[in-house]
Amino acid sequence: MCGIAGIITPNARNYTEEIQKMTDAIAHRGPDAAQHEFYENAALGHRRLSIIDLSETGKQPMFSNSKKECIVLNGEIYGYQNLKQKYSDYPYRGTSDTEVILAMYQAKGQNILEELPGMFAFAIWDEEKQELFCARDRFGEKPFYYALGKNGEFIFASEMKAILASGLLKPIVNQEAISHFLQYGYVNAQQSIYSNIFTLPPAYSMVYAQGKIQLKRYYNLPKNDLKINLSEAKEEFSHLLKNAVEKQLIADVEVGSFLSGGLDSSTIVAMVNEFKEKQTTISFGYSGENSELKFAEEIAKKYKTNHIEIHENRGDIATDIKKISPFFDEPFADMSYTPQFKICQAAARHLKVALSGDVGDELFGGYHFYTVEQEMRNHFSYNNVLLQFGLKQFGRFRETSFVTKQNAIYKNILDFHQNHVRNYFSESERNALGIKANFQQEYSFNIDPNSVNDMMRVDLEKYVPGNMLMKSDRMAMANSLEVRTPFLDKDFAEFCIQLPDNLKIDSTNDKIILRETMQNYWTESIKNRGKQGFGSSVETWFEEDSLMNLSDELLKNSSHKVFDFIDFKSTQKHLNKDKKHWNLLQLAIWAENYKDFI
Repeated sequence: MCGIAGIITPNARNYTEEIQKMTDAIAHRGPDAAQHEFYENAALGHRRLSIIDLSETGKQPMFSNSKKECIVLNGEIYGYQNLKQKYSDYPYRGTSDTEVILAMYQAKGQNILEELPGMFAFAIWDEEKQELFCARDRFGEKPFYYALGKNGEFIFASEMKAILASGLLKPIVNQEAISHFLQYGYVNAQQSIYSNIFTLPPAYSMVYAQGKIQLKRYYNLPKNDLKINLSEAKEEFSHLLKNAVEKQLIADVEVGSFLSGGLDSSTIVAMVNEFKEKQTTISFGYSGENSELKFAEEIAKKYKTNHIEIHENRGDIATDIKKISPFFDEPFADMSYTPQFKICQAAARHLKVALSGDVGDELFGGYHFYTVEQEMRNHFSYNNVLLQFGLKQFGRFRETSFVTKQNAIYKNILDFHQNHVRNYFSESERNALGIKANFQQEYSFNIDPNSVNDMMRVDLEKYVPGNMLMKSDRMAMANSLEVRTPFLDKDFAEFCIQLPDNLKIDSTNDKIILRETMQNYWTESIKNRGKQGFGSSVETWFEEDSLMNLSDELLKNSSHKVFDFIDFKSTQKHLNKDKKHWNLLQLAIWAENYKDFI
């Protein structure tokens, strides 16, 4: 796990200071080593967090045997040992997964991505072709940003702060990104907060040559659902998950696991137990709150783990968010980022690598709104316009259920999913704030607007990379910790994506496939658990004087930087100590953090 950076330009050695500033800006991603390498037209930089091949042969930027190619990689290639055997003709010097990519590239050129597993963002400079080949993993676990500098330089890095640190461009704020943030609480994974700094989307490769950029999607989510019964599904689910966990346990340092006490993290710990006699688990909770620590302790005792339980008194909220928010480089409103940072901070005292149970909800149907959407789908035919009109009229005279109300408001499940779920500011409210632009995401599949499984696919291409994996990467890397997500193993994830929705949710149960397959691995109390968040609400946080003082400082001062982008008077109408207020505050904090650039 590392941080990468590069500048492609004639006379690249003249950019030694700039590439140094870039790697210095992301030192937190790789505190173990810093290295730069140069060609005539390419400068490559790397910050190393040593996980695989701790020796000098594992350092980056890494030259190929011929020195005609040089790679910088952020991430892990799971199962690279099998690939190494397949590409055994290459004269390997070390034991790293990075070198395997060079071997594959020499054999197949840019046609390597279909068989390249793992989480990754990499760039390969090809000296003979005078081109840069870049790629990002299928689900967006690892970030990759790029831009064109003021003198035509092609610049790339793991984080935007590195691009800004180069001093080679003046960023321009992206109105579409602000609109998406206000609506959903995060910037879309297919763009950045700046219109002249771009993100390489998940599942895309890119070639930069002769001043031109070519993007190509190399992977699409599987669209068709499997025809499979529960018994067959359980067997395949177990087999694929064990394989995924086994591959992600490979490292030259200890690999531990986060253990919240929820179904997903408990499952990961149970699977690790299949391969390790003793494992380290990390649990975190704020003192005095109703936490999941008691459930985590049950699993830790069941599997006799080396369990580390971290209790922490909740600090000053304003101080915490001012300290942590700059790691995002963009406005980010998921309020769980502060406890996520502290979990990673605690884990990093004991480990370099931790397994996470993230993305289980999107793969297995764990959110309550998926159940609601299924009920909406079954409630009546969306194509029946007369019935929809009738429901609206009926609702004027008699109280109706939540599902009936939503059926009357939204034209289909997709409409509900996009405009109700995790939705904060409406289009009219955004317009009133002065934000007229909208961003429409492109998906790798044609969405069936009445398919619950397709809503999960939408979340996998939108919410997961834009929010969940962004949070996981930035909070972990802020603490020089690598987090791995076994549920996103390509084979396992593809299988789960294609399971029919009746094996995920019904009117009374969620995560059916997980519960049916794993119930014997859990304790009785965990079997019967529902989903639980991390604790406090936004409303509770706004009761603290320090947060309100910060809000007043940033949002009640018309000269503050944030009001270069949104309307001051309209903003005042939304300062009601709720989620809209929180979103606006996060936008203002971002503007304060980056006011010297924007």
